Amino acid sequence: MQMLEQENDLFEGVEELKTPSNTDTSVKNVVLEDAPSMLSPEWHDYAMTLFQEDELMNGHPLVNGLRRVSELVLGPMIFSGPTWVKPTDRDDHHGRATVIFTVEFASGLKCSEVADSWEGNTDDMFCAFAVAIASTRAEARALRKVLKIKGVAAEELTKKDTAKIVRDISKQNNSSAGEYEDSGRMSDAQYNFIDVKCKQLNVDGGKLFKDMFKVDQNRKISKKVASEIIDVLNNYQKDKSTIPSEFKGYNQEWRN
Repeated sequence: MQMLEQENDLFEGVEELKTPSNTDTSVKNVVLEDAPSMLSPEWHDYAMTLFQEDELMNGHPLVNGLRRVSELVLGPMIFSGPTWVKPTDRDDHHGRATVIFTVEFASGLKCSEVADSWEGNTDDMFCAFAVAIASTRAEARALRKVLKIKGVAAEELTKKDTAKIVRDISKQNNSSAGEYEDSGRMSDAQYNFIDVKCKQLNVDGGKLFKDMFKVDQNRKISKKVASEIIDVLNNYQKDKSTIPSEFKGYNQEWRN
C-alpha cells in the first residue's frame, strides 16, 4: 500500500502531453525535413544513418531494418508478400527456390523483385528453408530498390564461395550422363507446395489436375505438369477472382 502511494506521488502534478490538432505528426515529415533528395549522390549515406545499430550486420542492412526505414521514408506499406513462388524440384528439398516479392505503399509506389536460394548460395544451416530464404532476399531487394540504397542486404550474403561451387557443379554435369528429365514423376517438394497452396487458396487440387491438365488418378503426374500447376496457382494468388468456381473448395482427398 505504501509503495502504491509512493508511485502515485511520482506522477502527481504531471500532465499528459497533447499534440495540437493542426500539427503533422507523420514520422516521414519529421525525419526527412532536412534530408537530401533521394536522387542526390548524398542520399545513400543519409539513408544508412536511419538504421539502428541492431538493424545492420557488418554495414549491411537487415530486412527488418529495411521494413522500418522504408515506411519511415515512404509512408505506410499496404501490401508486402510473395506474388510468385517456384519451389525446389529436388526431392531432398535442397535445390533452387525462386520467389518474386512485391511491396506496395499507400502513396501508390509499388515494386517487385526476384531472388533465389539454393545450396550453393545459402549457408548450410538455412539450406532446408530455400523458399523462405528466397522470399526474404526478394523482399530485401524490393525494399532496397524503393529506398535507392546501394549494396546488398545482409540476408543476401553467404559465407560460401558460390562461384567455385557453380564451377564444380558444371564440371560434374559435363562428366555425368544423367540429366534432369521433366517427364519424370512429380517431386515431393512440388507435391507438398501444391498441396499447401491449394489449401491456402481453397482450391480442389484433384479438379485442377483433372479438368485443366487432363490428369487423372491412373496417370502419373510429371514434373513438367507439376511446374505448370504451380504457375497456375501463383497466378491465382495474384488475383483470387480468377479462380474458377468449379475449382473452389479444398479437398485433401486429392492427395490420394
